[in-house]
Amino acid sequence: MHTRVTRAIGVIVLLATVSGLVPAVAESAGAKSASAPKTTWLCKPGQSPDPCTQNISYAVVPAVGAPTVVHVAQPSSPPVDCFYAYPTVSSQSTPNSNLTVGPEQTYIAADQAAPFSQVCRVFAPMYRQMTIHELFSKDAAGQKRALDVAYASLAQGFAAFLAQEPKGRHFVLLGHSQGAAMLIHLIAKVIDPNPALRARLVSALLLGGNLTVAKGKTVGGAFQHIPLCTSGHQLSCAVAYSSFYSAPPKTSYFGIPGQGVSLLWGQTSRSSNLQVACVNPASFGPGSVRLGVRFLNTDFPGAGYVTYPGLYRSQCMRVNGATFLHVTVEPSSAYPAAAHPNQRPTVASSGKNWGLHDYDVNLAAGDLVSLVARQEFYLHNHR
Repeated sequence: MHTRVTRAIGVIVLLATVSGLVPAVAESAGAKSASAPKTTWLCKPGQSPDPCTQNISYAVVPAVGAPTVVHVAQPSSPPVDCFYAYPTVSSQSTPNSNLTVGPEQTYIAADQAAPFSQVCRVFAPMYRQMTIHELFSKDAAGQKRALDVAYASLAQGFAAFLAQEPKGRHFVLLGHSQGAAMLIHLIAKVIDPNPALRARLVSALLLGGNLTVAKGKTVGGAFQHIPLCTSGHQLSCAVAYSSFYSAPPKTSYFGIPGQGVSLLWGQTSRSSNLQVACVNPASFGPGSVRLGVRFLNTDFPGAGYVTYPGLYRSQCMRVNGATFLHVTVEPSSAYPAAAHPNQRPTVASSGKNWGLHDYDVNLAAGDLVSLVARQEFYLHNHR
């Protein structure tokens, strides 16, 4: 039997449907005003400390045989930048978090965003996200205000990011959970209607945020112009999914329009003409394929992360109105006892409504980094 991987910080990535939550996130385009606060950066090139520039080498633990370490160097001048919006991690007792960098933000940035420093400069502003405390409150009006504040704060961070960018430089957007929800709203209001910004967008990696599309289409839900990615060299497109071991129920917080995480970006429609998007980052097509996982490493010297090739597989599925990334695990019984297979721990589901939400990024981090690398190559060799 495989052991279970658990989070080092118990408050990581809590995101649920909240009774009475009526979303109405701010409609502001996020333009920086004269009174806008100075941006506090969680991650920014040249800043110290910067949790997004830690050791990104990774240990490879095969089913059978000796583990090895793949040494990865961070490029001195990567061709694109990444803008990262972290998930719900704040356990402060106020409706919105402050802008102080805490251990929760530092941990999640190292866990989710740092591997991308192999292919881009990573920028991550602190934003006044809705806290876990407010997320589970029963005050619908208070939750609306908290979402307004969270969106406006992230939008201000994005405006600050654009302000320091060289004109025309391309960027990737990366967000998970509440971070993905805020980015979906930002893209819909600021980037999707703007041809110049759309042209600069390499890809939007919007994980666990319930991005919607018209049923059977790649656009027509949250975005009218930016489609889902259908190949590894497509540009100005989006990748989105929520991962589960089994089909989510009708009460799921992820994979179904108009409920759960959808409410954080203002999506309430349960129209049969909409579906939550699923793009398998390991294949962009049907069928079950191997996932390139990345988890923070605590066991192998010289490596910041660890991967288990062939342990996880995935395919997009649609069951009973829910669209999700179906993840399966290769059992240890697949290898004869005489082969002495390595211990390769698996992650645990957080429940039928949550699935593998905590690990949406980790389960495909290697594939997502590879995608950005392919897009960069295509960007600079075919345009």
